[in-house]
Amino acid sequence: MIDLHCHILPGIDDGPETLDKSIEMAHEAIKQGITHILCTPHHNNGQFCNPARKVIPLVQNLQHEFDQRGIELTLFEGQEIRLTWKLIEDIESKNILFTDLNNQYLLIEFPTMEVPSYSEKLFFQLIERGHTPVIVHPERNAVFAKDPNRLIPYLEMGALTQLTAPSLVVFFGKKIQKVAKLMLENRMIYMVASDAHSIQDRGFYLKEAYQEIEKTWGIEYVDAMKQMTKDLLNGDTVQRPDFQKIKRHRFFYLSTN
Repeated sequence: MIDLHCHILPGIDDGPETLDKSIEMAHEAIKQGITHILCTPHHNNGQFCNPARKVIPLVQNLQHEFDQRGIELTLFEGQEIRLTWKLIEDIESKNILFTDLNNQYLLIEFPTMEVPSYSEKLFFQLIERGHTPVIVHPERNAVFAKDPNRLIPYLEMGALTQLTAPSLVVFFGKKIQKVAKLMLENRMIYMVASDAHSIQDRGFYLKEAYQEIEKTWGIEYVDAMKQMTKDLLNGDTVQRPDFQKIKRHRFFYLSTN
């Protein structure tokens, strides 16, 4: 199983502070059935700045530590990139890591409380350059949570979405869980990843999320998600599900309770 969004690198952001804690996370990941992890430290979120040149050797070092200890996890270099108007410039400066070696897919985090006015224009520019944005945890963005249909312009232009697994198991509260389920029900979510930060505070829950999706929406949805996750690592073309617009009264209820 692939985890395409994980803060497992030690001492680089709000993930594990030490190597020992990264190793604890690795053992927990293996218990979950995870075999491959894309290491995605925060980049340009106002608190952490982790350009490609900094992340790559840290991933190599952690992979070496795992190999020395017989920990059977394969690590890849990545980032969780905060959406800013300077993103194109950052790509041109080679500060950005994509999920794949073809520089096609990149993980984009929106600010928690807003969708910036320039977002659609910037996404269009990225796609025009051959880069496909992946919106991570849209269920936790205040604007998308209040009105999930705000995702539609991004999905129509070719962007992808990634749910945080703990959102589905009430880690972030029942409201976020309801939003996550509504987005899943209407196929606005294309993938699931852990966004794990630690064993104590922000665990994986990836296995549990897949189990819930299979139980509620069927194994075919799970298989499609896992295939898309694999495609993103390989830089392959993805098959998108057919999403549908949500009737207004459904998400209005969620946003007011």
